[in-house]
Amino acid sequence: MALETLLVKVKTAISNSFDSVPPKLLKKKPSFKSKPNVGVLAFEIAGVMSKLLHLWHSLSDATIVRIRNDAVNLEGVRKIISNDESFLLGLACAEFAESLRVVANSVTRLSARCEDHNLRSFQQAFLEFADSGCDPKGWALQGPKETESKLKKMERYVTLTAALYREMEELTVLESGFRKALNHADANNVGSKDQQKLYELQQKIFWQKQEVKDLKERSLWSRSFDNVVVLLVRFSFTVLARIKVVFGIGHRMPCLSRTLSTSATVYPSDQNPNDFVVSGLLEENSKFDEEVNEDMESGFFEANSKLLKPPESTLGASGLALHYANLIIVMEKMIKSPHLVGVDARDDLYGMLPRSIRWGLRGRLRGVGFCASDPVLAGEWRDALGRILGWLSPLAHNMIKWQNERSFEQHNLVAKTNVLLLQTLFFANKDKTEAAITELLVGLNYIWRFEREMTAKALFECANSNGLLFNLNKPANEI
Repeated sequence: MALETLLVKVKTAISNSFDSVPPKLLKKKPSFKSKPNVGVLAFEIAGVMSKLLHLWHSLSDATIVRIRNDAVNLEGVRKIISNDESFLLGLACAEFAESLRVVANSVTRLSARCEDHNLRSFQQAFLEFADSGCDPKGWALQGPKETESKLKKMERYVTLTAALYREMEELTVLESGFRKALNHADANNVGSKDQQKLYELQQKIFWQKQEVKDLKERSLWSRSFDNVVVLLVRFSFTVLARIKVVFGIGHRMPCLSRTLSTSATVYPSDQNPNDFVVSGLLEENSKFDEEVNEDMESGFFEANSKLLKPPESTLGASGLALHYANLIIVMEKMIKSPHLVGVDARDDLYGMLPRSIRWGLRGRLRGVGFCASDPVLAGEWRDALGRILGWLSPLAHNMIKWQNERSFEQHNLVAKTNVLLLQTLFFANKDKTEAAITELLVGLNYIWRFEREMTAKALFECANSNGLLFNLNKPANEI
């Protein structure tokens, strides 16, 4: 009887807790219209906030200086992408602008649900600000104190909302486990020990609900929808202003230049900063010159999107950037340990080669011969391969990082690294990259055969030595 009473009480408690809204509250009409809260959209908004925060931190003085001093001056970038610094900085600017455009599209979808008419017109105002620098509503944050305050608020909201998501997941697991335990107890005779477990699990659910309730009140969940969107709108404007300041675009915004740091601007003093939006592969794509005037008349985001479109001569245009990155990384491992490379692995590597590289490789290997026993030549090849990998390998690894980061963002919206597209193989010249890969293959072929010949020679000498020793141990009349 005691068990049945406990089960009835527990079922009643669970049933009441799972009821969404009591019937009396449904009939009750408030006397005033309250602003809607964010609710379940908190998780989507937290993702957008994370994107904006990452963009902001990626535009810090230290990061911009790193782009100017390190990324643009990578040896591999200069060898197979471009040695035009203004073009490379233009690529960096374009990638930041494109990332912000994607985030702004999310803000636009959210702003369309606002009650405030001004917020519903975010997209038009944002594009006008991007193209002309006009900000009649004053949405761009003014001064470092205001910016820092909003920054910390967004970071706090993102942290609390992420914690809310985790605790709600934990609550779901606990409630599911409790239902299963309750059904098991209802169908079977359980003892006092099982009753105690049910009671303890019910208590865990109770305290977990209190934790979820507390986090809902402190996180984005319980904030006014319009107020949260205002925060997204203003920070979107501020990130765009930061991009323009650090890349020297649009000096018609003196108030923004005073309130945002300009110590890390990246454009060369002898260049027109507005050229970054429309500069292109002038050395490799002659058609781009004819489109410059058109880009000057187009919008800020349209011009930068066009700049990110790779010319036909690049790996990005041919869709080979990621494949060649994987190929280079495989060769790098083989070159470091050629003695561990088997025949099957060598055949697999050959199978990864596109037709253009195979043809080039056959031409390079013709007349080389099958003997690879010169240790001096093997040493020279190792040095040469090390030099090539020294500038080519970083671009390949960056290509993998960049691709994985974008795939990761599809689920989590938070980028982990600051690898830019200009640091990868995406804009690399196809012919130059294939020539470098072919050279790696020729050198790898030689040191691989050298290692095999040296190993075979050592085994042969060892076998002969053991055979001679065996013969010396025989009686003289048997030798």
